[in-house]
Amino acid sequence: MDAQGGCEGRAARRARPRELEEPQVARGALAVSIPALTDLSRCAVHTITTKPWSLRQCIDGYTAAGVGGITVWRQSLAPQGLADSAMMLADSGLKVVSLCRGGFFPAMDDAGRKAAVDDNRTAIDEAATIKAPLVVLVCGAIPGMPLQQARDQIAEGIAACVPYARERGVKLAIEPLHPQYAADRSAVSTMRQAREICDRVGSDYVGIAVDVYHLWWDQDLEQEIASAGKKNRLFAFHVCDWKVKQTDTLNDRGLMGEGCIDIRRIRGWVEAAGFTGFNEVEIFSEAHWARDQQEFMTDIAAAYKKHV
Repeated sequence: MDAQGGCEGRAARRARPRELEEPQVARGALAVSIPALTDLSRCAVHTITTKPWSLRQCIDGYTAAGVGGITVWRQSLAPQGLADSAMMLADSGLKVVSLCRGGFFPAMDDAGRKAAVDDNRTAIDEAATIKAPLVVLVCGAIPGMPLQQARDQIAEGIAACVPYARERGVKLAIEPLHPQYAADRSAVSTMRQAREICDRVGSDYVGIAVDVYHLWWDQDLEQEIASAGKKNRLFAFHVCDWKVKQTDTLNDRGLMGEGCIDIRRIRGWVEAAGFTGFNEVEIFSEAHWARDQQEFMTDIAAAYKKHV
């Protein structure tokens, strides 16, 4: 596996977006065709995807594109304040899918761990105010801290937040991140690790956010998705693409179809496991942020129908 996720050897044939395919998903002994999505009713867009836009512009742009939902990043709330943001979203006609992000639980001392829990409780309050049923957790890591120690602190931090989240009717989704972020963003890199934390916490308010960018490479992904579905832990599904050549490890994700992820096949797995929620477009990209965002939304809509 190369440093960019294992698809370097296929660069020549993956350089251009692949044509629309009808991949197959195994369900028992049968292979069932995964149909293309013909509308945007189950499409949600993260406000970070159109980072140059204000929350007002995101609402207007997503509505104009026909998108059904919105996931709000916390920094999108700050300029106009939480109360005004909540009113804007309530009047938008968009389904508020989730709030991003909480997490970052590991710390070198008790004060740091307490501060992390307090910040996550604030995120839960924000989610409740804007009627978001879910907070997505980027769980955190500390350079130099053993990964298992970080995972222990993550489990403890989430457990400390669960009663508060339950009181406010807001669920918590652990989002495993690609191993390239294990040093400083998340010690949780696989669905198995997320599942183990879910088992340890033991709450129906804690589940998993499946992001294809972070998990597409995992040989156990289909089985882990099925396992999560059986326990009603599939809380969110995020889509973008993994470009074969990336100029930045954080902010050069691809629009669906620009990379090598078989997104529709993974969608088939989550749907076969019982997931019926939104397909959330989450793209960190300096190149796409530099574009005209209305044109970008047009491309998102087309790519969603063709590749998701």
